[in-house]
Amino acid sequence: MKVVLFCGGFGMRMRDGDSDVPKPMQMVGPRPLIWHVMRYYAHFGHKEFVLCLGYGAHHIKDYFLNYRETESNDFVLREGELELGGSDIADWTIHFVHTGLESPIGERLRRVRHLLADEEMFLANYADVLTDAPLDQMVKRFADSDAEAALLAVLPQAVFHIVESDDDDRITSIHPVTDMGVRENGGYFVLRPSVIDRIPENGDLVGDACTALAAEGKLMGYPYEGFWLPADTLKERNQLEAAYRAGTRPWMLWEKHEPDLPPLESLVTQHLQS
Repeated sequence: MKVVLFCGGFGMRMRDGDSDVPKPMQMVGPRPLIWHVMRYYAHFGHKEFVLCLGYGAHHIKDYFLNYRETESNDFVLREGELELGGSDIADWTIHFVHTGLESPIGERLRRVRHLLADEEMFLANYADVLTDAPLDQMVKRFADSDAEAALLAVLPQAVFHIVESDDDDRITSIHPVTDMGVRENGGYFVLRPSVIDRIPENGDLVGDACTALAAEGKLMGYPYEGFWLPADTLKERNQLEAAYRAGTRPWMLWEKHEPDLPPLESLVTQHLQS
């Protein structure tokens, strides 16, 4: 399935005021957020991407046009020739589509509908949220249903407490918002192309299409309580960076399933001994 990534927003909560780098290009380890999201989808076999570009589009274009495999893959330099121990994006197809500087999410999706016309289903993402959710199970459950759209439903990340009070304004209980039994949109979507018909010009995917589908019983939620973390703020981005450096990076499912390659040191040693 094709994967549509919305990566053209201004990302005001993440910006430092000095840089025009869009939020999906903020770094986690040696790679930007958008790469981690794309690598997640590729792990499940979905390797054709439609990038809905807007603000800071040149940063994303330049990154992939000048992609350096050596940033995240071992390699050997043999007689001046580079030999990679692995590759990240060699079998990816990436469509770069400028969808407007200030277009809302729904309008960005409308502007790439010509690339989705032949799809029975497609995937979509905000390109700034990481998870280890079982995407294959979410897709299968959706495919077996008559729903037009599905979204990952996660527990709130907020840390505030809910207070309840009586008629005299005496507080009777305090409990975390996570105990309320509510969930929020996790930003991972499985959609049928018919969803696009429900989005008006300059409309919103969630506010217009998903809200209407929910009223008709055509919107499915996939509840998930495992790892999920957005990067809406600099604090959250720093959390992801700290987790990456500590080696606790559950969203990088591909690290757990790919065959073990000999470490770079052993490759160099073998070459020197040959």
